[in-house]
Order: sequence, then C-alpha cells, then structure tokens
Amino acid sequence: MFSPDHAALLLVDVQQAFADPAFGTRNNPDCEANVGRLLAHWREHGGTVVFVRHDSTEPGSTLRPSQPGNAFQPVIEGEPDLLVTKEVNSAFIGTPPLEPWLRERGIDAIVVAGIQTNMCCETTARMGANLGFEVAFALDATHTFDRPDPVKGGRIDADTLARVTAANLQDEFAQVLSTDELIDGS
Repeated sequence: MFSPDHAALLLVDVQQAFADPAFGTRNNPDCEANVGRLLAHWREHGGTVVFVRHDSTEPGSTLRPSQPGNAFQPVIEGEPDLLVTKEVNSAFIGTPPLEPWLRERGIDAIVVAGIQTNMCCETTARMGANLGFEVAFALDATHTFDRPDPVKGGRIDADTLARVTAANLQDEFAQVLSTDELIDGS
C-alpha cells in the first residue's frame, strides 16, 4: 500500500530555516537522516517524489523566498517529480495544486515526512485523509519544537507534541509508521 510503486512521498518543508536555534529545542535528531533514507528508497524504486516548500509572506520570516532559510536542507537533493510551494500549513493548498496532480497520475496513497511534525506535516496528513487518500505518516522522519502551553503555562516538549500527533492521526487519518517499516514493507 505505501510502497514506492503505489504511494507518493511528500517531503514537507525540510528547509534551512528550521536549523536556526531561534526555533528552540527540537526533538528527533534522526529526522533528516530518515528523510534521506526515504528519499533514496523512493528514488531507487522509481517512486513519485514531491517536495513541498513553505514560502512565507510574513515580514521578517526566515522562510520568505528572499531569505537563505527558504532553501531546502542538503538532504533534499535532486529534482522532485513535483515542487509545491505554499503559504499555509497544508501541502494541498499550494501551487501547483497537489490533489489534481496526484489524481491525474492515479496516485491514491501518500507518505508524509518533514518538518514540523505537529504543524504542516500533521495538517497535510489530515487533509490528505479528508480528500480520500490513504496516508502513512513517517513519524521518525519528522521533527518539531517545544511549544508554549496556553492552558497550564510553561512549555510542552517536542517529544510530547510528536506523540500527541501520532495519537491524533493513528487509525483516524493515517497509519503512523517508522522509516524502517516503510522501507522494509515495500
């Protein structure tokens, strides 16, 4: 179901800006290595690869197209089958439109990986499921950052946010899988 011959690999916002310490404490130091493993596996098996880039319109954002942080991290190499640029959280609301592009190619399953777990990756997975795609969420090929806790004060650590994302998605929107499960299962 989620093999390179059946599912498109969506690599979401793996951009230089997220290496900036200003984002705070992150989890999963293996994220980029796992993204690289998935990308290599999809390419080795002739799978469809989509790069998604956040082109912020916020003044001062390091993700603005004119900023060095907008560029992809070195692990995102080569040419994708499709490059989607977006200004919002979901890869399905971007240019060119992702859903019709996938449908025209008969692709009805996606694998989501990238940055940030609980933001653009989770939003893309939820919307993909809502649009009728089968979704795999490669949790160990994502990472996020600690966030302020608006209810109790203090901070919610990135590992907790990632676990909550996994709980939110599992069985309702996606199958939460590891990089090894995705590679070994195809």
